Amino acid sequence: MWLSLQSCRSPSHRQEVHVVLGNEACDLDSMVSALALAYYLAKVSVAVFVPVLNIPRSEFPLRTESSFLLQEQQIPDTCLIFRDEIDLHALHRAGSLSLTLVDHHILPSGDAALEEAVIEVIDHRPLEREPRCRVTAELVGSCATLVAERIVQGPAELLDRQTAALLHGTIILDCVNMTPEAGKVTPKDTQYVALLESKFPDLPERNVLFEALQTAKFDVSGLTTDQMLRKDLKVLSSDGLVLAISAVYVTLEAFLQRPGLQQDLCAFCQRHGYGGLVAMTISFNEWNEPFRQLAVYSQHPAVRTVCGVLECANNPPLDLSPLGSLYPNICAYHQGNTVASRKKPKDASADPARYPRHGDALLEDDAPLPPTPMNSLVDECPLDRGLPKLSAEAIFEKFSHIMVVRPSTSSSPEKK
Repeated sequence: MWLSLQSCRSPSHRQEVHVVLGNEACDLDSMVSALALAYYLAKVSVAVFVPVLNIPRSEFPLRTESSFLLQEQQIPDTCLIFRDEIDLHALHRAGSLSLTLVDHHILPSGDAALEEAVIEVIDHRPLEREPRCRVTAELVGSCATLVAERIVQGPAELLDRQTAALLHGTIILDCVNMTPEAGKVTPKDTQYVALLESKFPDLPERNVLFEALQTAKFDVSGLTTDQMLRKDLKVLSSDGLVLAISAVYVTLEAFLQRPGLQQDLCAFCQRHGYGGLVAMTISFNEWNEPFRQLAVYSQHPAVRTVCGVLECANNPPLDLSPLGSLYPNICAYHQGNTVASRKKPKDASADPARYPRHGDALLEDDAPLPPTPMNSLVDECPLDRGLPKLSAEAIFEKFSHIMVVRPSTSSSPEKK
């Protein structure tokens, strides 16, 4: 597969190019859907098909589970094409561009001019509007399921093990190891995972694969401090003050002990124009329950008042205990109320057994589908509509959207 991808790296503006484009989140589902579909289409057509990952190359290290799965399949990232490496608008102006959208069906405003180049859409969420092109839209847990269906309908020899492994791992991760209680998996997801396993019996066992992907998803050991803070980031602004809020998937102790931390935080805020940073570290106790700690950094007096607001918060009450810090510009806290930023099941009388501890993702809402796979903090915020000042409630409203899924060391559904 990767040799075919490598041959796509130099499309000419003088030839027609058919780009398969994932969404701007470029999560594992979006990436694999684009790669697998473009590879398949290139095999059944004489046209030039190019999978494009819809982020700059510099952002790819933040997609740690994607990097992991590609490495497992021996696909080097040097053969991938990122959005900053191909000028889609120039291709369109030259009349040389056709687009297939996977894992989304509406282009952002900056790409509105490309809408007329879209000839096909494959998406697994409800359509916000009906595209004027060929559409495959079905409410399944993973877009990769729909891509697998498309490929399986073609010549059998075009589904190789490498492509099958990418699709298999993606569906299992998206559908929370095919666990019905998670509310993500559908019968079609189950059908195509089983079909891939039947065609390639040596694919990894589901539990092992899910654990590995989940571990990779939260592994920030190879990231710089700047990358770690950008991996799960929301930016709030109030009265001209810009505040970054990052979820950091290590313990607070490990975060504060990073070499050169204060210099890194200063450089991070200056580079991106932030007046300060609230870092919420997320780690897990012996019962696999997430617990949170906070660090607030700033050299800006107005941001340091956030510390007082957080300490006095009572809706929700955070029960913050100040922790010692080696740095004068960093306030650190242990959050005693570990569920303050987590939603509860809507039916308070529901049997707890209905909510096995796969993490906050299971408690997020009653919808049978995952949300649009954007960066988990990048969604519409009430502050975007204008609040007079920053508050603990505003900050932790955003934290409640962080989806924490921890690989379970207890019994998991067996491969079937």
